[in-house]
Amino acid sequence: MKNSPKNIIPNDVDSYLATVPEPAKSTLEKLRQTIRGIVPAAEEVISYGMPAFKYKGILVYFASFKNHCSFFPGSAIIENFKEELKAYKTSKGTIQFAFDKPLPASLVKKIVKARMKENEEKERNRLMKKENRG
Repeated sequence: MKNSPKNIIPNDVDSYLATVPEPAKSTLEKLRQTIRGIVPAAEEVISYGMPAFKYKGILVYFASFKNHCSFFPGSAIIENFKEELKAYKTSKGTIQFAFDKPLPASLVKKIVKARMKENEEKERNRLMKKENRG
């Protein structure tokens, strides 16, 4: 997995993006801005050497690789959106797309909102279990 030159793991998203060549850098920056617009309260972090957004847990990851970019919303999302993702290479929890053919903002919004609901539900369940034990 290509994280950055010489496998030095950056400590923030800006540092990560500074290591990414164009056109992938611009593509990932647009993806980042789209996600920020949907979840302004989300925290940007580096996790597993990749940029990620946290909102009641990890929301999504994104990264640049040698020949493509990837968006990591998780396996349930890939399954739920399989019809809308037919044009992209997908695996268990990953969507791959070309540097010059980013995911449409409308699709990213749907996916991120679905992930927010998943995380909110997990948080609700966790709090209910905690409350029932107390």
